[in-house]
Amino acid sequence: MATFLMLSTLGPEGMSTLRDNPVRLKEVNEEVESMGVRVLSQWAVLGPYDFVTVLEADDAEAVSRVALMLGARGTLKTQTLSAIPIDDYIAALGR
Repeated sequence: MATFLMLSTLGPEGMSTLRDNPVRLKEVNEEVESMGVRVLSQWAVLGPYDFVTVLEADDAEAVSRVALMLGARGTLKTQTLSAIPIDDYIAALGR
C-alpha cells in the first residue's frame, strides 16, 4: 500500500456546507473509503490549506480518482503528494 498526503482548501460553497453540517467531513471520508482509499488520519489546519488528510491506497490511480471526484463537486480544491516512509527513503538512497 502507498501513502499519500492530500491538502484541501474549501471554496465558499464548501465553507457554507461545513458551517451548516460539520458532520459532512465524516460523510466525505466514508465516500472516499467506499472508493477503496483508506483515510488514516485528518487534521483541520491554519494557513493556506484547510485540511491535511493522510490516505492509504493501492496506487496513485486510486487517489487520483478520489481527487477528481472531490474536485468535480466544486466545493474544494486539493493537492495530493506521494509520501515515502523515511526508512524506505533511506534504504532507496543506499542502493
